[in-house]
Amino acid sequence: MKLIALPAFSDNYLWLWQQNQQAVVVDPGDAAPVLQALSDHGLTLVAILVTHHHADHVGGVQTLRAATGAEVWGPAREDIPGPFTPVMAGDTLQLLGQRVHVLDVPGHTSGHVAYVLPDAPDSPVLFCGDTLFSGGCGRIFEGTPAQMLASLDSLAALPTDTRICCAHEYTLSNLRFALAVEPRNKDLQAYMAHCQQLREQGQPTLPARLGTELQINPFLRARHPDVRHAVAQHAGLAAAAQDNDVAVFAALREWKNDFK
Repeated sequence: MKLIALPAFSDNYLWLWQQNQQAVVVDPGDAAPVLQALSDHGLTLVAILVTHHHADHVGGVQTLRAATGAEVWGPAREDIPGPFTPVMAGDTLQLLGQRVHVLDVPGHTSGHVAYVLPDAPDSPVLFCGDTLFSGGCGRIFEGTPAQMLASLDSLAALPTDTRICCAHEYTLSNLRFALAVEPRNKDLQAYMAHCQQLREQGQPTLPARLGTELQINPFLRARHPDVRHAVAQHAGLAAAAQDNDVAVFAALREWKNDFK
């Protein structure tokens, strides 16, 4: 099994999962880089997985389906270019010899899903769209802070060696914010240096490892005393709100929304 991050637009990654000469693509917002990769590597596209309805994730679906005949799976509660097979939490697909578990992870959008390959060679793989980023999480457009926190909790419960294949190269900007929240976090400082080096070499910072994210990502650490204290200080939270997980998380997300 091989994972290929195909750059698209200004900062998207379209994830191509290759097994022998067959492939699955996740969130193909643009068909062109996918078709080019299929041609370059002599691959047959057999499936398209979609995490949510935003255009930069579904824009290439119709073209790819027409060109390859690939079957499309997407969130049952969102408007995905059809025809597609709707999926939701608890569903399991069998693709290219792998079990693919579906998780509901609303927050960024109301019906967002993620796909987990628990038995992937070396370590599990997570395709999480715009719910979880390295060092960050997605903006809350259609869901609620409570939904997003619950979605991140479900992802945080996966095995720590899980490889996180998110859909954007936002890592450095996310880490700058994370350092504003936890400036004394040594793991975070080291990870920032590592990711800066990767980007200077023209390399992606992804896939990330869940174990690392649990050490450096403020949105997975919203209950940590240092993060909670920083948010309370920044947002001026009342004492009661400081003990409310959702209130702290909502204030953290608002802080990031306005962070320059």
